[in-house]
Amino acid sequence: MQENYFVFLRTSIKHKLSESLVFATLAAASLIATLGLTVKADAQIPPVNNAEVTSYAQSVLEMEPKRQDAFQEIKKIIGGKEIPKIVCNDPNSINSLPNKAREIAVNYCNDSQNIVSANKLTIDRFNQITVEIQSNADLKRQIYNTLLRLQNESASKSGARNSR
Repeated sequence: MQENYFVFLRTSIKHKLSESLVFATLAAASLIATLGLTVKADAQIPPVNNAEVTSYAQSVLEMEPKRQDAFQEIKKIIGGKEIPKIVCNDPNSINSLPNKAREIAVNYCNDSQNIVSANKLTIDRFNQITVEIQSNADLKRQIYNTLLRLQNESASKSGARNSR
């Protein structure tokens, strides 16, 4: 069975600084290690190459707005109750939601899998990188820098389009 580590966080992410999205993305990845899912922490994974770092960063940047939208929709449905952690590969976390919220979570999880695949990573490799970030400061820094670069490139492109 494939493990999917796409997680809804209980905290909102501020959009004031581009670094905040990057920090939140890496923080989300940091939470994954604490979930107690079936991943061997000591397992050796192949080194992460530059193409994979870029693919990983592109994936999380594409997933984040969808995660935020899904979180807000679920929050509206649940109302004043605390939103539980929702882990895509944990049916219990999804099945505990009301029907409409469950549908939103499942759609988010499916979209996230498609995003990862479209960025030329397998779900397993995406999850391996996510776990590796927890113990590899160099990889975390490399992904952080790549996220910033991609955000800046995206902002430059959209700024150029708006000035036409």
